[in-house]
Amino acid sequence: MEWYSSLELFPKIFWSIALLGSVIFVFIIMTTFIGGDSADLDTDAEIETDTGIGFQFITFKNLVGFFTLFGWSGIACIDAGLSKPLTIIIALIAGLIMMAIMAGMFYYMNKLNHSGTLNYKNAIGGVGEVYLTIGANRSSIGKAHIRIQGALRELEALTDAQVDLKSGTVISVTSVTDNGILIVEQLNK
Repeated sequence: MEWYSSLELFPKIFWSIALLGSVIFVFIIMTTFIGGDSADLDTDAEIETDTGIGFQFITFKNLVGFFTLFGWSGIACIDAGLSKPLTIIIALIAGLIMMAIMAGMFYYMNKLNHSGTLNYKNAIGGVGEVYLTIGANRSSIGKAHIRIQGALRELEALTDAQVDLKSGTVISVTSVTDNGILIVEQLNK
Protein backbone atom coordinates (compact mmCIF):
# COMPACT_ATOMS: atom_id res chain seq x y z
CA MET A 1 0.00 0.00 0.00
CA GLU A 2 2.94 2.33 0.58
CA TRP A 3 3.88 1.94 -3.06
CA TYR A 4 0.34 2.79 -4.21
CA SER A 5 0.00 5.82 -1.92
CA SER A 6 3.37 7.16 -3.11
CA LEU A 7 2.16 7.31 -6.74
CA GLU A 8 1.09 10.55 -8.37
CA LEU A 9 -2.58 10.97 -9.32
CA PHE A 10 -2.14 10.17 -13.04
CA PRO A 11 -0.45 6.75 -12.60
CA LYS A 12 -2.69 5.99 -9.62
CA ILE A 13 -5.77 6.33 -11.85
CA PHE A 14 -4.32 3.95 -14.45
CA TRP A 15 -3.24 1.41 -11.80
CA SER A 16 -6.72 1.47 -10.23
CA ILE A 17 -8.44 0.98 -13.58
CA ALA A 18 -6.01 -1.78 -14.60
CA LEU A 19 -6.27 -3.78 -11.36
CA LEU A 20 -10.05 -3.51 -10.99
CA GLY A 21 -10.59 -4.24 -14.68
CA SER A 22 -8.24 -7.25 -14.55
CA VAL A 23 -10.02 -8.84 -11.60
CA ILE A 24 -13.44 -8.46 -13.22
CA PHE A 25 -12.05 -9.54 -16.61
CA VAL A 26 -10.56 -12.78 -15.25
CA PHE A 27 -13.83 -13.57 -13.43
CA ILE A 28 -15.92 -12.97 -16.56
CA ILE A 29 -13.66 -15.04 -18.80
CA MET A 30 -13.64 -17.94 -16.33
CA THR A 31 -17.42 -17.97 -15.94
CA THR A 32 -17.91 -17.66 -19.70
CA PHE A 33 -15.77 -20.69 -20.45
CA ILE A 34 -17.38 -22.83 -17.73
CA GLY A 35 -20.88 -21.71 -18.71
CA GLY A 36 -21.63 -19.36 -15.83
CA ASP A 37 -23.23 -16.72 -18.00
CA SER A 38 -25.42 -19.11 -19.96
CA ALA A 39 -29.09 -18.23 -19.84
CA ASP A 40 -30.11 -20.91 -22.33
CA LEU A 41 -33.07 -23.01 -21.32
CA ASP A 42 -33.75 -26.36 -22.95
CA THR A 43 -37.21 -26.36 -24.48
CA ASP A 44 -39.02 -28.43 -27.05
CA ALA A 45 -40.43 -25.45 -28.93
CA GLU A 46 -39.49 -24.87 -32.55
CA ILE A 47 -38.48 -21.30 -33.26
CA GLU A 48 -37.59 -20.45 -36.82
CA THR A 49 -36.44 -16.88 -36.28
CA ASP A 50 -33.07 -15.33 -35.58
CA THR A 51 -32.58 -15.49 -31.82
CA GLY A 52 -29.45 -13.34 -31.63
CA ILE A 53 -28.61 -9.73 -32.19
CA GLY A 54 -25.30 -10.67 -33.78
CA PHE A 55 -22.16 -8.59 -33.39
CA GLN A 56 -22.39 -6.43 -30.27
CA PHE A 57 -19.63 -3.87 -29.68
CA ILE A 58 -20.81 -2.24 -26.44
CA THR A 59 -21.51 -4.89 -23.83
CA PHE A 60 -20.49 -5.26 -20.20
CA LYS A 61 -17.81 -7.82 -21.11
CA ASN A 62 -16.38 -5.59 -23.81
CA LEU A 63 -16.34 -2.55 -21.53
CA VAL A 64 -14.46 -4.56 -18.90
CA GLY A 65 -11.96 -5.61 -21.59
CA PHE A 66 -11.64 -1.97 -22.66
CA PHE A 67 -10.88 -0.72 -19.17
CA THR A 68 -8.47 -3.57 -18.48
CA LEU A 69 -6.35 -2.91 -21.55
CA PHE A 70 -6.81 0.86 -21.20
CA GLY A 71 -5.31 0.68 -17.71
CA TRP A 72 -2.41 -1.65 -18.53
CA SER A 73 -1.43 0.16 -21.74
CA GLY A 74 -1.60 3.47 -19.85
CA ILE A 75 0.76 2.06 -17.21
CA ALA A 76 3.13 0.86 -19.95
CA CYS A 77 3.10 4.31 -21.57
CA ILE A 78 3.77 6.02 -18.23
CA ASP A 79 6.67 3.63 -17.56
CA ALA A 80 8.03 4.40 -21.04
CA GLY A 81 8.02 8.11 -20.16
CA LEU A 82 5.44 9.21 -22.72
CA SER A 83 3.49 12.45 -22.25
CA LYS A 84 0.06 12.42 -20.61
CA PRO A 85 -1.92 13.24 -23.80
CA LEU A 86 -0.06 10.57 -25.79
CA THR A 87 -0.56 8.08 -22.96
CA ILE A 88 -4.31 8.69 -22.97
CA ILE A 89 -4.54 8.42 -26.78
CA ILE A 90 -2.58 5.15 -26.88
CA ALA A 91 -4.60 3.74 -23.96
CA LEU A 92 -7.88 4.64 -25.69
CA ILE A 93 -6.80 3.02 -28.96
CA ALA A 94 -5.63 -0.13 -27.16
CA GLY A 95 -8.91 -0.31 -25.22
CA LEU A 96 -10.98 0.04 -28.40
CA ILE A 97 -8.95 -2.68 -30.11
CA MET A 98 -9.60 -4.94 -27.11
CA MET A 99 -13.33 -4.22 -27.34
CA ALA A 100 -13.34 -5.16 -31.03
CA ILE A 101 -11.40 -8.38 -30.38
CA MET A 102 -13.72 -9.41 -27.55
CA ALA A 103 -16.86 -8.53 -29.52
CA GLY A 104 -15.63 -10.69 -32.40
CA MET A 105 -14.61 -13.51 -30.06
CA PHE A 106 -17.99 -13.69 -28.31
CA TYR A 107 -19.84 -13.31 -31.62
CA TYR A 108 -18.07 -16.33 -33.10
CA MET A 109 -18.38 -18.33 -29.86
CA ASN A 110 -22.16 -17.82 -29.97
CA LYS A 111 -22.23 -19.02 -33.58
CA LEU A 112 -20.77 -22.34 -32.38
CA ASN A 113 -23.94 -22.95 -30.36
CA HIS A 114 -26.14 -25.56 -32.04
CA SER A 115 -29.32 -27.03 -30.59
CA GLY A 116 -29.35 -30.31 -32.55
CA THR A 117 -33.15 -30.36 -32.54
CA LEU A 118 -34.53 -32.27 -35.52
CA ASN A 119 -36.68 -30.11 -37.77
CA TYR A 120 -38.85 -32.46 -39.86
CA LYS A 121 -39.55 -29.75 -42.44
CA ASN A 122 -35.90 -30.04 -43.49
CA ALA A 123 -36.76 -33.48 -44.91
CA ILE A 124 -39.07 -32.03 -47.59
CA GLY A 125 -37.50 -32.67 -50.99
CA GLY A 126 -35.10 -35.18 -49.51
CA VAL A 127 -34.49 -38.53 -51.18
CA GLY A 128 -34.35 -41.76 -49.24
CA GLU A 129 -35.19 -45.43 -49.19
CA VAL A 130 -38.11 -47.38 -47.74
CA TYR A 131 -36.99 -49.51 -44.81
CA LEU A 132 -40.32 -51.03 -43.71
CA THR A 133 -43.21 -51.27 -46.19
CA ILE A 134 -45.40 -48.17 -46.38
CA GLY A 135 -49.08 -48.98 -46.96
CA ALA A 136 -50.90 -47.59 -50.03
CA ASN A 137 -53.32 -44.68 -49.55
CA ARG A 138 -52.00 -44.04 -46.04
CA SER A 139 -53.29 -47.43 -44.88
CA SER A 140 -50.28 -48.23 -42.70
CA ILE A 141 -47.26 -46.40 -41.40
CA GLY A 142 -43.91 -47.64 -42.62
CA LYS A 143 -40.37 -46.45 -42.12
CA ALA A 144 -37.90 -44.75 -44.41
CA HIS A 145 -34.23 -43.83 -44.22
CA ILE A 146 -33.79 -40.14 -45.00
CA ARG A 147 -30.75 -37.90 -44.60
CA ILE A 148 -31.79 -34.83 -42.57
CA GLN A 149 -29.51 -32.15 -41.15
CA GLY A 150 -26.42 -34.15 -42.02
CA ALA A 151 -27.48 -37.45 -40.42
CA LEU A 152 -29.22 -40.54 -41.77
CA ARG A 153 -32.49 -40.98 -39.87
CA GLU A 154 -35.09 -43.71 -39.75
CA LEU A 155 -38.48 -41.99 -39.69
CA GLU A 156 -42.13 -42.98 -39.92
CA ALA A 157 -43.69 -42.44 -43.34
CA LEU A 158 -47.03 -42.55 -45.18
CA THR A 159 -47.81 -42.42 -48.88
CA ASP A 160 -50.74 -41.37 -51.08
CA ALA A 161 -49.63 -43.85 -53.79
CA GLN A 162 -52.09 -46.51 -55.00
CA VAL A 163 -49.62 -49.34 -54.27
CA ASP A 164 -47.58 -50.30 -51.23
CA LEU A 165 -44.03 -48.99 -51.23
CA LYS A 166 -41.86 -52.03 -50.51
CA SER A 167 -38.51 -52.12 -48.73
CA GLY A 168 -35.74 -50.76 -50.95
CA THR A 169 -37.99 -48.43 -52.97
CA VAL A 170 -36.39 -45.04 -53.60
CA ILE A 171 -38.69 -42.29 -52.36
CA SER A 172 -38.89 -38.51 -52.15
CA VAL A 173 -40.45 -36.59 -49.24
CA THR A 174 -43.31 -34.34 -50.38
CA SER A 175 -44.55 -33.03 -47.04
CA VAL A 176 -44.63 -33.66 -43.29
CA THR A 177 -47.71 -34.06 -41.07
CA ASP A 178 -48.17 -31.95 -37.94
CA ASN A 179 -47.01 -34.84 -35.77
CA GLY A 180 -43.80 -35.47 -37.77
CA ILE A 181 -44.76 -38.31 -40.11
CA LEU A 182 -43.27 -37.98 -43.59
CA ILE A 183 -45.52 -38.08 -46.65
CA VAL A 184 -43.52 -39.72 -49.44
CA GLU A 185 -43.87 -40.73 -53.07
CA GLN A 186 -41.99 -43.23 -55.16
CA LEU A 187 -39.15 -41.56 -57.03
CA ASN A 188 -38.39 -44.23 -59.65
CA LYS A 189 -41.31 -45.84 -61.38
